[in-house]
Amino acid sequence: MNPARIESEFPAPGYRGAQEQALADIREAFAANRVVLVRAPTGSGKSLLARAVAGCARTVEEAEPSEATGAYYTTPQVSQLDDVAGDDLLSDLRIVRGKGNYRCILPHETNTPVDRAPCVRERGYDCSVRHRCPYFSDRAIAANGSIAAMTLAYFMQTAGSEVFRTRDVVVIDEAHGLSEWAEMYATIRLGPRSVPIWEELRVPDVEGADDPVERTVRYAESLAGTCERHKDELLGEDELTPGEVRDRDRLQELIGDLEWFVDDYRNPESPTTWLVDQDPGEGDGREGKEGGAGGPLTIKPMDPERYLHHTVWDRGNRFALFSATILDKEAFCRGVGLDPDDVALVDVPHTFPIEHRSLYDVTCGKMTYEHRGETIPKIARTIVRIMQHHPDEKGLIHAHSYAIQERLRDLLADFGVSDRIWSHGREDRDATLEEWKASTGSGVFLSVKMEEALDLEGDLARWQVLCKAPFLNTGDSRVAHRLESGQWAWYFRAALRTVIQACGRIVRAPDDHGATYLADSSLLDVFDRSRSAMPGWFAEQVDRIEEPDLPAFDPSAAGGSGDGSSGAAGSRDASCSGGHRSRSRSGSRSDSGSRNSPLADVWDA
Repeated sequence: MNPARIESEFPAPGYRGAQEQALADIREAFAANRVVLVRAPTGSGKSLLARAVAGCARTVEEAEPSEATGAYYTTPQVSQLDDVAGDDLLSDLRIVRGKGNYRCILPHETNTPVDRAPCVRERGYDCSVRHRCPYFSDRAIAANGSIAAMTLAYFMQTAGSEVFRTRDVVVIDEAHGLSEWAEMYATIRLGPRSVPIWEELRVPDVEGADDPVERTVRYAESLAGTCERHKDELLGEDELTPGEVRDRDRLQELIGDLEWFVDDYRNPESPTTWLVDQDPGEGDGREGKEGGAGGPLTIKPMDPERYLHHTVWDRGNRFALFSATILDKEAFCRGVGLDPDDVALVDVPHTFPIEHRSLYDVTCGKMTYEHRGETIPKIARTIVRIMQHHPDEKGLIHAHSYAIQERLRDLLADFGVSDRIWSHGREDRDATLEEWKASTGSGVFLSVKMEEALDLEGDLARWQVLCKAPFLNTGDSRVAHRLESGQWAWYFRAALRTVIQACGRIVRAPDDHGATYLADSSLLDVFDRSRSAMPGWFAEQVDRIEEPDLPAFDPSAAGGSGDGSSGAAGSRDASCSGGHRSRSRSGSRSDSGSRNSPLADVWDA
């Protein structure tokens, strides 16, 4: 790698904000470190900085035959890769996606994904148009290009590939959730949707065993052999149906996952802790080998450092990790298997005017499960008042869950403002989002899990509401395991990270502006409990939180007229009086409902 090239590799014709200084800081950091974390706020041009780093990779002309060359650019967010594909300044990134994203070009197969095409269905099939196949074409171009771009999932899946070998530089964008993404990718689900031969299996009741994980390991060894036999039977066929191809590929993937799990568990040097969850198996017709009906199993790794070494850290010589929300360097490094002493952190300042990214306190009470029924109607009334305040401007509601989304949609319909409300389901979320973005008028989008990787610059959205503090699910065994060991700082940092990501959805450029309204009183607790982890620029926003001067509740005035101008701090409707707190500029609070346990606010969140 030659960091001295970083300025000349910057793809834009000029610098914006703190980009020039960021490049100099990154160059200096790489002089003494293999890994550099770049903490850059939303809108600072992280993709352009990432491209400049990738351009510093050793070229073929500079390298010895045995030396790695070129760079990888990868991100966990599919939408982020889509943004890269549409950016003219990043046109030299060669993008490849998984086979399922491409369609076969053979006659009568144009609706067939490449991973179900005749070349994978028929033994010895010689494709006459393979040289024009969109997948193999993109793969070849990416493999031979100086910068290959792909999702993190595809990048991890190609570990050990002869096509995508070790490169000189690896750039990971939106890297804040790397540990959680690795845990998700390494999780093994054994159930009717994930195991093609599920109906033939006899699953033990592992939770009834003295050592559930050890019992699961023994079962995994047996299951891997069973899957191998079924896979070999499919491989022996001359031609397979698309469904049989899917089963064959899934069996192969499952065999690899099970063997990895067994090997990692048996390895005394592996740092991974494995957890096993089992759904109730009563009534599924399978008697466990050790008595009792065994239901579906979920095998989860905690901090899978060894998995990351194989799929990420062994894939490059130097690494640049970009994110707005790597909040604690030491904790992040420990979670992904890096030594903090060998990692440099570069902080890029926020250059957007703070008055353009205001936070407003409209807290209406707690949104924990036991208080939700009382709080949601207050939030719905507050949303109507915010709609009145922004009658001609689009807005985004972060509902957090589909249950909350549905309840808010019903209440807003009861208030008579449904003509302005958009919402989505699990299957049509992307299509509905794009339709809303393309629409004219002042539609309000009720969203679920859209706190990240969403660009609503300019008039696409001028305001948003955070309805619930985004705490991780305490019913998840991994979360529960960490909380049992007292990792509360990690828990609140995870919520803060999502809040910061959400706040960046509607202010995307220095001349952009938007208002973020905080409706759940637990959001203020998140700020208090994770204050030390806040980037300075976000702490400034928190210190400036004020209560907006919203109009009195009048649904008839919630749309169609007005200039949507932002109001100054002032009084607010009694509909949210139960969530009132006073806040000083230092971020401290007075709260008559103090709690002794951190779990009091979030145990069922």
